[in-house]
Amino acid sequence: MSLISVSKVKIGYNNIPVVDKLSFDINEKDFICIVGPNGSGKTTLIRGILGLIPVMSGKITFSLNENQIGYMPQETTVDANFPASVFEIVLSGSLNKPGIFYNTETKNRASETLKMLGISKLEKQSFSELSGGQRQKVLLARALMATDKLLFLDEPSNNLDQKSKESLYELVQKLNAEHGITIVMVTHDLDHGNLIGNKILSLAPKDYFFGTTEEYVRKVHHE
Repeated sequence: MSLISVSKVKIGYNNIPVVDKLSFDINEKDFICIVGPNGSGKTTLIRGILGLIPVMSGKITFSLNENQIGYMPQETTVDANFPASVFEIVLSGSLNKPGIFYNTETKNRASETLKMLGISKLEKQSFSELSGGQRQKVLLARALMATDKLLFLDEPSNNLDQKSKESLYELVQKLNAEHGITIVMVTHDLDHGNLIGNKILSLAPKDYFFGTTEEYVRKVHHE
């Protein structure tokens, strides 16, 4: 089942397209890695799909409520020095849902999300005291508060060491494989070992590719 269908979209800034005539579908339980060089439009595409910037032309069709989408941006809006606990940061992810406040059900969901990601022990710690890898897991938990359907991640492993990166990727794979959450992840990791999804969307200039990871690897090897 298609959750989001992107058809011949053009997205850019100041009437200058960054992504042009791009079409692909995000299906239920997909794990799509979006790759491409700097400036190819990876973040622009995500922001366009989420309605954060206008689409210049083309059509984006949703088969789910837009409040069922979680988003972990490349640049966090959480100040690393903000005196908030991990639990409070995770709770704040529910604020995109209309009529939701911090009731018992929301607090229970936050606790379950922390448990699911294996970071319950951090619940009372200050966000400012965490390592980079721990912060990314907390921000992932915050994004999950918005959804059990579809999660957009924009370069979540940025600035992480290899061990923290692998740990984060394992969590994301688990969310997809065991919890059935559809993942769309922008990544700058072009090493084939880090292409952990089942599909690849490559935004190489004038040579868009969308297909299975195996097809993409074969394509790269033949070039």
